[in-house]
Formats: sequence, structure tokens, C-alpha cells
Amino acid sequence: MLLHRSTWPEIEQFLQRSRSIVIPIGSNEQHGPIGLLGTDWMCPEIIANEAQKEADILIGPTFNIGMAQHHLGFAGTISLRPSTFMAAIGDWVRSLAGHGFEKILFLNGHGGNIASIEAAFSELYAEASFAGRPAGFALKLCNWWDLEGVGALANQQFPTGHGMHATPSEIAVTQWAYSDSIKSADYHPQIAPSGPIREALDFRARFPDGRMGSDPAQATPEKGGALVRLAAQSLVKELGAFSRETSPR
Repeated sequence: MLLHRSTWPEIEQFLQRSRSIVIPIGSNEQHGPIGLLGTDWMCPEIIANEAQKEADILIGPTFNIGMAQHHLGFAGTISLRPSTFMAAIGDWVRSLAGHGFEKILFLNGHGGNIASIEAAFSELYAEASFAGRPAGFALKLCNWWDLEGVGALANQQFPTGHGMHATPSEIAVTQWAYSDSIKSADYHPQIAPSGPIREALDFRARFPDGRMGSDPAQATPEKGGALVRLAAQSLVKELGAFSRETSPR
């Protein structure tokens, strides 16, 4: 079930049977010469949408702009400051909790978001702690590549040249979902260099075509489909376990 394609009475009905929701979250940033700019928000959205076809779960609108300042040296990247990003997450959570959602799982597609998402969670919990009251909700961050079995499958599919950014696994997921947007390029070197991540001009100088340790040429729609199906099954399990958690109070 998709929240943005539902009516408010339908959401009220859903809340009678479940108080859980999944929010795909990612980033709009460069992904090398062939990776779509939306890759990091498209991957969790693709997986979440596939999961809701097979299970009675609710998927919220995709939070598609994240913390990507280090990619701003490449055309098309859009980034929020960490403080802006955290404030927006806070308002999303407060809105959903106000309607009665108690378990909110953020399915993340961008490594650069992790620290800020966790900090936003800490701020939200702190509001309750300093007020001496229960929060009334629980938050969970889950990176799609960390879902059960996904990393092992990606390692099997891409034993070399997987890398850290513009990876063949994430490119393959988008190729499966958007076969009319598949691109190709010649790579020199075939596997990109690796290194630290700092500010935008430093990143562009270190990684001139945008890749980090990766060889996206290995991606295929078939490999992407296998990753999506496994990730969707694992997401349903992860959300189920989270939803069954009980408070000791």
C-alpha cells in the first residue's frame, strides 16, 4: 500500500491493523558516467514498492534529497545541509507519529545520510527524554544493502570492482526498474580508485568521473532483479520483526 496513492480514510483504516510504515530515503547525486542521479533514492523506493506488492505494509513518500555536499562538484546533484536534513526528518516523524504511527522504518539508499539520520533520531528521542515522557514511537534505520542476504548476493554477483560509490549493484537495481534509461561508457581505469570523502572540490579532483572503487559496467538488469526480489523479501521480514517489538514499560 502506498501512502501517497491512498486517501485519508484508507490510511485511518490501515492504522486499525498496523501502526508501522516504511519511508524510503536517499539522495539525488551523481553516480558516475552511467548511474542515474536519482539512484540513491530510487533503489530503496524500488525495493519498498516491490515489497508492498507481496505484503500488507504501508510505504510512505520517498524522501529523495539527502546529505550529498561532497558530490556538488558534479552537475545535477542536490544536497541539504546536515542541519536542514535532520530538521526535515524530525518533521516527517512528528507528522506520522501524530497520526498514530508507532514504528517508523527509514529504508536508506545513501551512505552519506547515515550519520545525519542517526543524529536526527537522537534529537527526537531527546525531546521525550528531557520532557520526562515516553516518545510514543520507535525509529529504525535500515540500509537496503544491509538487508538479510543482500550483501552476500552482491558479493557473489560482483566479486571484484563493487566499490563504494556508483556500485554495480545499485546501478543494476535501477537498470531492472528503468530499462529504458540504461547507459554505457568506457572506463579508464576499469575499476575506479578509492580514497577519503571530504568536500566537493576535493572529491571531484580525487574521483574525476564520480566513481569510487567501482566498475559499474558489470551491472545488468537481471542481476538487479535478483537483488530487488531478495531485498523486498528481507524488508518484509525486517519490518515484521520491528513491528512486533514491545516496550518493557
